[in-house]
Amino acid sequence: MPARYWLFVLLTLALTAFMAYGAYTTARLLRTWVPDRNLLLMPAENLLRLALIVLCIALGVLSGLPFSQLGWVWPQTTGQLVGQIMAGIGWGVGLALFFYLATRWVTARGGGRFYSDTIIAYITPGNGWEWGLVALSMAGVALLEELLFRSLLLGGLTPLAPAWLLVLGLGALFGLMHSPQGVVGMVGAGLAGVIFGALFLWSGSLLLPLTAHYAANMVQVTAAMFMEEEA
Repeated sequence: MPARYWLFVLLTLALTAFMAYGAYTTARLLRTWVPDRNLLLMPAENLLRLALIVLCIALGVLSGLPFSQLGWVWPQTTGQLVGQIMAGIGWGVGLALFFYLATRWVTARGGGRFYSDTIIAYITPGNGWEWGLVALSMAGVALLEELLFRSLLLGGLTPLAPAWLLVLGLGALFGLMHSPQGVVGMVGAGLAGVIFGALFLWSGSLLLPLTAHYAANMVQVTAAMFMEEEA
């Protein structure tokens, strides 16, 4: 492999470590700090997220790999485009419903020992206007995570390891980075990561897992918003 590819691997792993450390420090901070606004609507966080998205794209270009291997391809027909979007929405809604039911079941039996809703509480919209802003910001969250985990780490590292092994390993890493949500949150995120990886390999496009990821996140925060209004 050329030197530029190994530089891509090094920088991608460094970016992954940076994001993992960021998730860890945020979890520790939230033990004592109560934010005065929705975490997804903080200007500095959104600017950093935008910069990291640009960095992920730059790393993909640096890799020298075909864009098709990174999933940066657009469906060739309108039917395929609509099909991938609808399939992604279906997977996302299904995952959100499954995790909601699983969380309710575990919480009813184990209390708060295995699941924490702290993060969800801090990103739940307070009204319809805020919901729209959260929906816009959430697109950046899903895009950043899919670019890193599916495009760069899965598609980009396929020349070095079997795809199925990467899917499982990255799913586990994706789950660990959701540790602030407790054991149930980590298991759920890990399973979602495996499913998103499988969707990426099956479709050959980032669009399908991206749509599924975004739909799952939005269903979760929307459901949380309605439950808060009813409480």
